[in-house]
Amino acid sequence: MYQSSDLKTDGFLATSRTDRWWFEPLWTGLGFLSFVVYTTWAMFQGDNYWWSAGQDGFGGYLSPFYSPLIFVKEAVNGSAPLDHAWFGRWPEWWPALIPASPAILILAGPLSFRMTCYYYRKFYYRAYFMTPPACAVGGLRPKKYKGETALLVFQNLHRFTLYIALGFVVILTYDGILSLFRGGKLGFGVGSFILIVNPILLAGYTFGCHAFRHLTGGNKDCFTCPNGKPTFRYRVWRGVSWLNGRHMFWAWISMLWVAFSDIYVRMVASGQWIDLNTWGN
Repeated sequence: MYQSSDLKTDGFLATSRTDRWWFEPLWTGLGFLSFVVYTTWAMFQGDNYWWSAGQDGFGGYLSPFYSPLIFVKEAVNGSAPLDHAWFGRWPEWWPALIPASPAILILAGPLSFRMTCYYYRKFYYRAYFMTPPACAVGGLRPKKYKGETALLVFQNLHRFTLYIALGFVVILTYDGILSLFRGGKLGFGVGSFILIVNPILLAGYTFGCHAFRHLTGGNKDCFTCPNGKPTFRYRVWRGVSWLNGRHMFWAWISMLWVAFSDIYVRMVASGQWIDLNTWGN
C-alpha cells in the first residue's frame, strides 16, 4: 500500500507510483467515448430500429435506443408500425434541420442518469478532466475549482434521474415481452434473448445505484428497531448493497449490452443479419 508521504504529486502527472496507473483511465475513457460516438450516430439515423419481418399485429424487436416510441415517421426503412407510437405520426411542426428520429426525443432521459452516476463521475473526472487522473497522481488543478457546487451542480440531480431510469427499466421489460411475439404469435428468437437480458442488466445497474441504496435504507439509523429483529427493509438494503458493491461491473455490462441490442436490431432490420427464431423466417 502506498503511503501519502512516499508519493510525489506536485505537478501534472507527477507521481512515485511504478504500476500501470494510467491503464484504467485510458480504457474507461476510450470505452465510454466509443459508446457516446456510436449512440450519437445511431440516434441520428432514424431507421432500422424495428423488426418484425413484415408481420402485422402485436410483437416485434424494438431497439432500446428508440424506446419508448413517442412518434413514428412513416415510409422509413425499418421503422415501427404507426400503432406502436404513443402519439401517432411524426409532427409537422418538427424543424427540418433536425433529423426525424424517435431516439432524439428520449435518449436524454437514460443518459442523464448515467452521466450523473457516482461511478461515471469518478471515471470521467479522471479520464477526461484529469482531476486527478488516478490516486496519488498529480492532476490538473483549475483555479477557483469548486467541485459540484458551481459548474457541476447539475450532478446533484442524480437522485431525481433515478426515477427516469426506473421508468426505462419497466418500459424495456415490456419491450422484452413484445419480442416474444410476432404478428400476435408466441415464439422465441435470438433477438428475444437479447432484448430480455437487456432490462435485467439495466435493473442490476439501476437497483445498485447509490441513490437507490439510500432510498432502501441509507437514511435509517437502525434496522432492528424497535423489536431488535432485522426488518424486511434491511434485507432489501442488503441485496441492494450487494449490487452496489459491483456497481462498476453492472455499469459497463449494461452499457455495452444496450449498445449491442441496438446493433443487433439494426443489422436484422436492414437485412445484414438473419435472426434465428421459432417463427421460421
